[in-house]
Amino acid sequence: MPEIVGGVSTLGWVALKALLLFLTAVVAFRIAERRTIAEMNAYDFVAAVAAGAIVGRVPNSSTTSYLEGAVTLIAILAAHAILSRLRYAKPVASLVDHPPRLLVENGHVIDRQMRRSGLTTDDLFALLRANHVQTLSEVRYVIYETRGRISVIRADEPADNSKSDILRVVTEAAAT
Repeated sequence: MPEIVGGVSTLGWVALKALLLFLTAVVAFRIAERRTIAEMNAYDFVAAVAAGAIVGRVPNSSTTSYLEGAVTLIAILAAHAILSRLRYAKPVASLVDHPPRLLVENGHVIDRQMRRSGLTTDDLFALLRANHVQTLSEVRYVIYETRGRISVIRADEPADNSKSDILRVVTEAAAT
């Protein structure tokens, strides 16, 4: 019967460790940048999964204390914060972030970039519909952004050379 119910005397400690680790994670994620939770890239996802594993497993371990779990959790989140700061250096950013990709130019799908992005035309059309685009002729550029969202520059928008950031991204994306 103890295999099913467990040691009743330890249930309170398990609950307390779970509560403390949950609160530690909430505080740590609150202190971390907002981007930790929204629009995750690969290393954001790894940090979130690791935090969840720690919060979920440590309370049930009779050999791991709350303090050991909290140190593990804080180490993961600190590594995440450091990597977030290191992304300002181009070499690090190129290792952890996907570059923006130009998927559509002047209404024409760029198949090579679609394949490199792992998108099908069905995926693209679903993303365009979500952006209220009904036909490719409405589109000047579609850029698949670093975080997996798309930017749609419509064909009817006046070409404004002052939007140099868009032109830089389009030029860099077309070159890759």
